[in-house]
Amino acid sequence: MSTPPLICLEHLQKIYGQGETEVRALNGIDLQIQHGEYAAIMGASGSGKSTMMNIIGCLDRPTFGKYFLDGQDVSRLTDDELAHIRNAKIGFVFQQFHLLGQLTALENVMLPMIYAQVPPKERRERAIVALEKVGLGHRLHNRPNQLSGGQQQRVAIARAIVNQPLLLLADEPTGALDSQTTIEILDIFSQLNAAGMTVVMVTHEPDVASITRRIIHFRDGQIRSDVPNIPNSAVASALL
Repeated sequence: MSTPPLICLEHLQKIYGQGETEVRALNGIDLQIQHGEYAAIMGASGSGKSTMMNIIGCLDRPTFGKYFLDGQDVSRLTDDELAHIRNAKIGFVFQQFHLLGQLTALENVMLPMIYAQVPPKERRERAIVALEKVGLGHRLHNRPNQLSGGQQQRVAIARAIVNQPLLLLADEPTGALDSQTTIEILDIFSQLNAAGMTVVMVTHEPDVASITRRIIHFRDGQIRSDVPNIPNSAVASALL
């Protein structure tokens, strides 16, 4: 029996408003993303890419159609059920770091495991490993205001992967970073994908998308192109 795709969207629609104010943010989306893929979702403002991100991340539900995550239909789950799915199967990285200022890097990374009821000793051990993966093993006890923007994003990535999610969703993860730091963060995503993690990144920057293995373009709530991509080894030069 074949393994189901990690993400499977069938005839997906997302509609806001009704009548004259109706807006179809997504209009008939069919999409599959397999385990271990590294894909970029691109599109201009209003193209539907952010709505797609919210649905894939179980932050919102489709109006019509179905969404299967790792073979499970999550289209009509309750809020509590979706929250459990998010914590167990999905890691999020955003443009803003969303770190708690009063907590250290280590404590910020431990937070998702508290919700998952991981024992304290294991929480600490796993958080240290996650921070070491992103090159911050020497910054465990620093608070966000003692870290650079790039270091804060590394903490956010460590927090996203500490529960060993099936899917890492990154929404404009380099939008607030300079070019050199962008290269470093993208390298972390590539390493995570090379280790087997499925990564889906929303971006409007072609140079950033060029390091992924698949590029999906949205326009007017529909997929306009979906093509494989050879990761651009020259992306560092393009960004500098």
